[in-house]
Amino acid sequence: MEVSSSTGSASVQVDVMKKAQDVQEKQIQQLLESSQEQSKEVTAQKTGVGGNLNITG
Repeated sequence: MEVSSSTGSASVQVDVMKKAQDVQEKQIQQLLESSQEQSKEVTAQKTGVGGNLNITG
């Protein structure tokens, strides 16, 4: 009985770890996408191409 409950407990721990990894992967993906978007915006502002044109006159 102890062996099966120990195995079951280990199985639950593995599932929890897998779910935590999935969440971390999604967070990292969102961070990368956000970073890429910010990089595009900065590039657009520096080159004058994009929605935010800084025209003074």
